Amino acid sequence: MTRVERPFDIERLEDEWLEADGFGGFASGTVGTLRTRRYHALLLTATRAPAGRVVLVNGVEAWIDANGKRYPLTMQRYAPDIVYPGIDAFMSGFDTTPWPTWRFQIDARTCVIAEAFVAKATCETVLRWRVEASGDGLRDGGIVLHVRPLLSGRDYHALHRENGAFDFFASVDGERVQWQPYHDLPAIRATTNGAYQHAPDWYRNFCYVRERERGLDFIEDLATPGIFTFDLLRDAAVVVLSASTTGAASPPPRSAALHASALAQAEAARRASFASRLQRSADAYVVARATGRTIVAGFPWFTDWGRDTFIAMRGLLIATGRHAEAESILLAWAGTISEGMCPNRFPDYGGEPEYNSVDASLWFAVAVHDYLAAAHASASTRERLYEAVETILSGYTQGTRYGIRADDDGLLRAGVPGVQLTWMDAKMGDWVVTPRIGKPVEVQALWFNALRIAAQWNARWNAPADRAAQSFVERFVDSQSGALFDNVDVDHVRGAVDRSIRPNQIFAAGGLPFALVGGETARAVVAQAQAHLLTPLGLRTLSPQDPAYRGRYVGTPLERDGAYHQGTVWPWLLGPFVEAWLRAQRPDAAAREAARARFLAPLDAHLDRAGLDHLSEIADGDAPHAPGGTPFQAWSLGERLRIGALLGEDTGAGLPVHPRE
Repeated sequence: MTRVERPFDIERLEDEWLEADGFGGFASGTVGTLRTRRYHALLLTATRAPAGRVVLVNGVEAWIDANGKRYPLTMQRYAPDIVYPGIDAFMSGFDTTPWPTWRFQIDARTCVIAEAFVAKATCETVLRWRVEASGDGLRDGGIVLHVRPLLSGRDYHALHRENGAFDFFASVDGERVQWQPYHDLPAIRATTNGAYQHAPDWYRNFCYVRERERGLDFIEDLATPGIFTFDLLRDAAVVVLSASTTGAASPPPRSAALHASALAQAEAARRASFASRLQRSADAYVVARATGRTIVAGFPWFTDWGRDTFIAMRGLLIATGRHAEAESILLAWAGTISEGMCPNRFPDYGGEPEYNSVDASLWFAVAVHDYLAAAHASASTRERLYEAVETILSGYTQGTRYGIRADDDGLLRAGVPGVQLTWMDAKMGDWVVTPRIGKPVEVQALWFNALRIAAQWNARWNAPADRAAQSFVERFVDSQSGALFDNVDVDHVRGAVDRSIRPNQIFAAGGLPFALVGGETARAVVAQAQAHLLTPLGLRTLSPQDPAYRGRYVGTPLERDGAYHQGTVWPWLLGPFVEAWLRAQRPDAAAREAARARFLAPLDAHLDRAGLDHLSEIADGDAPHAPGGTPFQAWSLGERLRIGALLGEDTGAGLPVHPRE
């Protein structure tokens, strides 16, 4: 739960809330009601779950007329940077439990409550307003609410401008109003207990400051077809928004108010069923695909990515006991393996999946290990997952795309010019920021883990695992620091090494189920990460002492991508770091308690900033480590849940016991 109360500062008003629908669509916005991103919307639907996302209802303009005065309940920002009207004089509080809820103090005795939530069972966005008053308050003069919907009908990455093709026609049937601005997009349905007055108009030059900061287009025009009017003294006001993807309209409910009430009761019960705030937030990322389930990498602009899915599910699903969903996702992805590779991305608009990652397939094997350790799988499921992992290892052993193959030293080589294969995958045009061609350290750790995992059911993989482990120690331990190189055989030049201090070595020192190094080497790796990379919100991607370090993730897309893995902090890396720290320290109960305060408390404090009840994708490498990237990131939250389980928090399910040195 996040609660925001007066006095407000601008940063708190621009913190963001998220309501996901379980199919890839969502509603989102800010505490202060300003839309600061092109992605902020009340009805954003996935036409081909979880992709094909389109924005249908961007927002509303809402205000109250009472005693001859107007009281705004929403704010808009127009170019160049004009905010009108201001609500800060009336807004008295905001809360995310059980869903985004605003309080507006109209006078000393009258408060208006506004709510917005997505009913996951039906993918409907419910907007409600009601009066809470002591004494007569403004009741003597009446309290009339006006709501103007602001519509577009565009791809969620795009922007909308005034045009003659927009169709303002409204179909009114009892308590349902329906619009279809563009014939090739879903119709928009509003089920309401208010009176609708058709009054078409354009609102122009909305300004989205987060897009401007990102160096992108940031001006939009929106269409408003009419106004809903409600008498709040008679009843609470309701507008239920939904997208129609079929030609035939379902019959309107008998009562919009009763329909909204039923949705609220069901959704409140569903949310109350989660054991913690973290688990409730984790549910947002688990969505339907055309067949089966998947995990959305982050909101608002990511869909499902292979690497992110397998990393995130270890905490989001397996550590929290959601084993059936983990099984469904693993089996769905098992069917996508090609030449030993899992795809790392499904395009938004169909087409072939993209096989452009060396590590996504290996992370699949790690997720399979964690899932099988939970003892949930049937015999047939085990056989299908065994076969998938074997297919990956055989493909990598024989050689597959982009020069990926087991080398004669038993380590995994990978990479060709112009392609980004590791998780450090920033690329702009032809510029691959961190190419890491050769034998990246975390890829060797994942390769070794995949071999050891498969050896648990097929002994043929023991010998390759032993060979890889021996070569790794011989070739990766840096005699100067006692820690590990980030890459060897750089650009496939035998013996060339990269001494950059990056977090990737953590995976070899205990950040995965099977550690490649232990003892003094593992302690040196952890100490180096603590000294150069550790921040309250995660690990930096490069030491600040490196000339290539970039301490702030700001500016144009080119500038931001240049900093993405060159010093920027990633919260998800705290998971493997804490796991390696635990193995190196072997702490007692008191030390584990101290570790919870040291490692978890800063992350938990971040739940109340930026993406509320969630964790951001990244943060600046330089203090104060301002959050950036997506405000709602699956693997950040997943690793927070997994860290909690490692440190003894009750997540609803035990973690698999990993081997120790």
